[in-house]
Amino acid sequence: MRKTACFVLCVFLASVFTFAGEPITIGETIQIQSKVMGEERTILVSTPPGYERGSRHFPVLYMTDGGAHLTHTRGTVDFLADNGLIPQMIIVGVNNTDRTRDLTPTHAVITNDDGTERDFPSSGGASKFLDFFSDELFPWVDENYRTMPYRVFSGHSFGGLFALNVFFTRPDMFPAVLAVSPSLRWDEELPLRQARLFFADRSEVEATLFVAMGNEEEGAPRPNRLDRFEKALEEAEAEGFEWEVRRLPDETHGSVVLRAQYWGLQKVFEAWSPPRDPETGQFTGGIDGLKAHYAGLSSRYGFTVIPAELGVNAIGYQALGNDDSEGAIKIFRYNVELYPDSANVYDSLGEALEKAGQLDDALANYITAVKTAGRVGDQRLEIFKSTLDRLEKELESSSAE
Repeated sequence: MRKTACFVLCVFLASVFTFAGEPITIGETIQIQSKVMGEERTILVSTPPGYERGSRHFPVLYMTDGGAHLTHTRGTVDFLADNGLIPQMIIVGVNNTDRTRDLTPTHAVITNDDGTERDFPSSGGASKFLDFFSDELFPWVDENYRTMPYRVFSGHSFGGLFALNVFFTRPDMFPAVLAVSPSLRWDEELPLRQARLFFADRSEVEATLFVAMGNEEEGAPRPNRLDRFEKALEEAEAEGFEWEVRRLPDETHGSVVLRAQYWGLQKVFEAWSPPRDPETGQFTGGIDGLKAHYAGLSSRYGFTVIPAELGVNAIGYQALGNDDSEGAIKIFRYNVELYPDSANVYDSLGEALEKAGQLDDALANYITAVKTAGRVGDQRLEIFKSTLDRLEKELESSSAE
C-alpha cells in the first residue's frame, strides 16, 4: 500500500513540476595514455565554479582513488573556499588499475595481529607511479588547465601510505600532504622508519604534513602505531616543518576521509584568513592591512594569492556598517581591480559611494553593474537594474526641485 501511494505521489509531482535547466556537473573524465605505466589511465578533473568564464589560475589538489572521493572533495573545497578559509582549487583524481601495485612503496608480506600472513604479490610499484605523476600527469595538467605552482596531495589507506612515501622520498613534489588513515603497519612500519631517516639529517623542511586516523587502532595497546609515528614527528627539529596528527575515533576506516580532508586543508592553509579581532570577529587593518596580508600569503605559498571576491566584499560592508565610508570605498575599489568582470563589485562600490554622497560616481558604478551583469549572464541583473532605477529617479526628482 505504501509503495503504491509513493508511486502515485511521484507521478503527481512529475506532472505538476516542469524540470528544466542545465545538469549540475562537477568534473570530467579523461583518458591518458601513460608511457611510464605502459597503460591507459583514467583521470578525473574538477575545476572551481565559474572556471570557464574567468582567467584566474589555481593551486591543484591531487588525489588517489579519484572515483571514490571526487564528489565530496569538491564540496569540501568549495565550502571552505566560500568561507575564505582556503583558496579555490583544481582537483585531479586518479582512478585505480592495480591499486596495491601503484600505492605501496615496497613488496611486503604483512603479518596480521592473529599471526597469519597476507601476501601482496603485485606490491612495490609506488616509485614508478610517482614517475607517472612527475613526468606525465603534472605536465599534462599544467598544459591543459590554469594552474598555480602549488600542489597538495591527499591519499587514503594505501593512498595514505603512498602520501607518506612521497613526502619522505620526494619532498619536492608536494609542499603539502594529507595522509588519511595510512597503512602504518606496512612492511614492519615502514612509514615510521622513513620518518626517522628523513628528519635525521634535515635542519629545514618547508612543507606541511597532516595525518588523520579513524577508529582502526581502537583498543590496541598504547603506544600504538599512530602514537609511535606522531612521536617521530614531535622529535623532528626541522625549521619550517608544519604538521598535525588528528584522531577521529568516531569515524571508521572508510568514513574518515571527508572530515580528514576538511581539517587537513584547513591545516595546510591555516594562515589564509585575514586577521580578525577575537572578540568582535571583525577584520582589523583596513585596506593596507588587507593587501599586506595577501602579500604575506603570496610569499609563504610561492604564488600570487588573490583574495576571494566575497571575502573582500564582506570586509567592505563591515567598514560601511561602521560608518567608515571612505575605508569601504577603498576596499570596494580594490575588489573592482581584482574582479573587473563581476557585476556585484560595481554595485557594492556604488552603494558605498552613494552613502558617502558621491552620487554621480555611484550612478556610474550602478550602470556598470547592470552592463556587466547583462554581459556575463548574472542572475542578479534585475536587482542591479532596480538599484539603478531607484537612484536615477531620486536624482531626477532632486534636479526637478
